[in-house]
Amino acid sequence: MAADSLSPPLPLPMRWPVLATLGLALLPLLLQLPGTLALLVAGSWLLVSGLSLRWPLPTIVRLLLVAVMLFTIAAQMGLRPGRDTGCALLAAMLAIKGSELRTLRDARSAAGFALFAPFAAFLLDQGPLTLVLGLAAVLATLACLARLARWSTGLAPQPLRPMLRQLGVLLTLALPLTLSAFWLLPRLDGPLWGLPDRAVGRPGLGDTLEPGKWIDLMADDSAAARVHFKGAVPPPEQRYWRGPVMSLFDGQRWERADITLPLPSHAPGTGQWRYTIEYEPTDRRQLVALDLPLAAPAGSRLDGQYSLRSERRLTTLTRWELESRPAGNDSTPLPAALQRHYLSLPPGYNPRTVALGRQWRQQAGAATDADAVVVQRALAWISRDFSYSLSTPLAGRHSADEFLFDQRAGFCEHYSSAFAILMRSAGVPTRVVTGYAGGVRNRYGDYWLLRRMDAHAWNEVWLAGRGWVRVDPTAAVAPERIFDTLEQRLADGQVAGDGLLPAIQLRWQALRQAGDWLRQRWNQQVLGYDAAAQARLLRYFQLDNDQLGRSLLLLAWLCASALAITLMWWWLGRRQRPADPLLAAWQALGQRYRKLGLEPAHNESAQAWALRVQRHLPDSPLPALARRYNASRYAGQHDRQLLAQLRRHRPKSN
Repeated sequence: MAADSLSPPLPLPMRWPVLATLGLALLPLLLQLPGTLALLVAGSWLLVSGLSLRWPLPTIVRLLLVAVMLFTIAAQMGLRPGRDTGCALLAAMLAIKGSELRTLRDARSAAGFALFAPFAAFLLDQGPLTLVLGLAAVLATLACLARLARWSTGLAPQPLRPMLRQLGVLLTLALPLTLSAFWLLPRLDGPLWGLPDRAVGRPGLGDTLEPGKWIDLMADDSAAARVHFKGAVPPPEQRYWRGPVMSLFDGQRWERADITLPLPSHAPGTGQWRYTIEYEPTDRRQLVALDLPLAAPAGSRLDGQYSLRSERRLTTLTRWELESRPAGNDSTPLPAALQRHYLSLPPGYNPRTVALGRQWRQQAGAATDADAVVVQRALAWISRDFSYSLSTPLAGRHSADEFLFDQRAGFCEHYSSAFAILMRSAGVPTRVVTGYAGGVRNRYGDYWLLRRMDAHAWNEVWLAGRGWVRVDPTAAVAPERIFDTLEQRLADGQVAGDGLLPAIQLRWQALRQAGDWLRQRWNQQVLGYDAAAQARLLRYFQLDNDQLGRSLLLLAWLCASALAITLMWWWLGRRQRPADPLLAAWQALGQRYRKLGLEPAHNESAQAWALRVQRHLPDSPLPALARRYNASRYAGQHDRQLLAQLRRHRPKSN
């Protein structure tokens, strides 16, 4: 109570800048939170801001808002702590903070607290949009604090344009120091500290597959990876991006098995496709590679099923150099233990599918191509009687039976799972492969974009004399899902037609591609600037990435920082030119008397300084100029000739 009594009450005109600052600081956080939670936080800020402009919110209302937000955060993200949970709590506190605006101290506390939001948003996303919104929030917060400072000292609010210009100058002065630290400060190979995991995982490929559980992923068009080919680009039917391989089935879901098999060795440069893949963060270890990768790049490993995994969690953007080739014939027989593994099915599940598979096996006989005949029979059935749909209901206990005999409509999860169960029932070793299929070429950056909605599941069957052969039952019923997408036609400008809708589609696709290209450049030039990129910078200047090279880099950073700090000190310490031309001319006149040792003192009036100068220079016209200056500046007597005479006057020594 004593502290509040020392702080003046906050008037209504000073409340809305603080509330607006809180809202702008919230924006970069809201874009990273789940939709329902973001709407609740935004609605709470609007409610609190609208009511706080009139009167403070009662305590019971604030407690109710806190309870609702805590319940929603727990329902959306669970009780496990994480980065996104902490950021959601920060956003909730910021939304309610405006209800405490009673005094000047409250306003300063709220504005200072708002500075945490843009920096917390960078824990969830480091994109250019987050940077722009974060800078806008920082500028608004600094402007709000400056406005509060002027009001507390009794000064009138500074106009918006001069205030923004002043803040822009301060940020510009800080830019050289920031860039020198970013480019020249030696980077470490690993992070200095670890960030907590996210409570809500990003959509991505996991180690399990259950029919119907990918529906959220199929509706997410955000980027998963970007691929730059170095030379030939594979045709559409070869653009399968291999991820986790599932071979364990418990009746409800498929899981990956860590199978270690020796991979054939390949000489460097023997791959048919060479490319760089930029993988977006997923907080997991799973990578994807064009089917089939030849070797694991540094920092990853390749298992016996050609599935690539990173040694570290993918918490940041990563770049990988890879080579791949199409699958070829393999006459090596499948070991008996692996054959049993790839044929195993849990008892008591999908009796109709198991019976149909056994029937097909009996009808195929013991011919050498019997397995291939069974596979083609299944694909022909799917192509004839099935359809592609995202609205298939969740499967029950007998998922394959329900899909093959009742629904006959679904998407890749349903097709790959049911096909694997049917093939194993028919004695054909089968596994499920998940990853991405297709991709859209970005014509601005000449790279291929893999979106999360491009996630796909297909199968591989073992055929004698051929080895593992890719089979995509989804492509049998919906080839446009894989090979001929509308997005790619729009990207290539192949969708023609008159009317407003085709033109809007083309324009929208062009804007999306331009935006993704900007994001890709940001990822490459800013987020991708790590220890390896800094080593390439050293090589550009003919330096090795050794102790000497890093020492020279550190010395360059120290020199650049010293120059930047010197520039800041000179600019902030220099005497600024007044906005009043008459005052500026009078101060310039005082500087011209410096060479005679007669410059005015800081606490000396114009008339007193002129009389002091006259004692040393009896013939000086300065006293007359000082009287005219005082009359023009303080008495309102407009003197048209005074400004020109002040600028022309030069002191003369006796």
